[in-house]
Amino acid sequence: MAALSDQLVSIAILLYLAAMISHAVEYALGNGRAIARRAAPARELVGAGVAAGGATTPTGADLGVGVGKEPVTGDADTTTGDAPAGAGRKRPPGQRARLAGRIAVVLTGLATVLHLAALITHGIAANRMPWGNMYEFVLTVSFIGAAAWLAVLWKLPALRGLGLFLTLVMVLLLATAELVLYVPIVPLVPALNSYWFIVHVSTVVFASGLFLLGAVPAVAFLMRNGYEQGRRSFPYTLAKRLPAAASLERLTFGLHAFAFPVFTFAVIAGAIWAEAAWGRPWGWDPKEVWSFISWVVYAGYLHARATPSVKRNVAAWLAVLGFLTVLMNLFGVNIFFEGLHSYGGL
Repeated sequence: MAALSDQLVSIAILLYLAAMISHAVEYALGNGRAIARRAAPARELVGAGVAAGGATTPTGADLGVGVGKEPVTGDADTTTGDAPAGAGRKRPPGQRARLAGRIAVVLTGLATVLHLAALITHGIAANRMPWGNMYEFVLTVSFIGAAAWLAVLWKLPALRGLGLFLTLVMVLLLATAELVLYVPIVPLVPALNSYWFIVHVSTVVFASGLFLLGAVPAVAFLMRNGYEQGRRSFPYTLAKRLPAAASLERLTFGLHAFAFPVFTFAVIAGAIWAEAAWGRPWGWDPKEVWSFISWVVYAGYLHARATPSVKRNVAAWLAVLGFLTVLMNLFGVNIFFEGLHSYGGL
């Protein structure tokens, strides 16, 4: 079972990578289609004017397009339009882009299923819940993020463009888990043999997975918002094919508003468990400190998001900062600090 779990993780990484490439193809073909559609009417009308014998070149208003303006979202550029003349039976770029996007979603779904199978087989091999070290924790958190993304995509298919960034994060996290964090299966340390292990760690894992997913639209919002405000330098030009900034911002808030109460309960449950195991609910252990820092930052994000005078991009930066503190708590504390929570397995 342990060997099967390792093989399933490797296959899942490859599928996430293939999904990322498919999303990138959708992004590239969509941009090419948008350029072709803006250029085609101009060529046709200019050609018609020359044939008519000296008609003036039409302006941007005559062509029905905004001069010097990009479309607000990429989806509108690829939903309609016939193939260019002489294309024959070749599939139009817009259709190829949509096909690549659908393939990416299917590959992401298959990767998530194999991801879940890897967790189940790992738990069977260990004869416990697979949350005992950093490798297992990262596998579980990343699975929650991928599963939550598929749920979001089911409800909001127009946000499919975020899949490029989500699958990139999945590939990086799983590759890090496989290459850096992997340890053989061992029994739980005695301190973790408690029913609070399931209560506390399961809620931390669930909240962390949602925070992982929430960081993706937060970063995408910052990029898209900069692009909509006229910034054309890197990295803002990468956001041309992303959904509208308002949609990304609402998704960011919804995910964090759902995850924060779960994370709050996880911190409280950890304090209760610490009281039962170590005789005190709080001892300024490094992981406790960074959990509190994460809680404060995410509380600050929700407060900023609910305050009309605070700009949305400021709140989004707080969401990104919150996820950085989660990463610090997961990687930095386990690698660079010693404490009562040192169960990284490295």
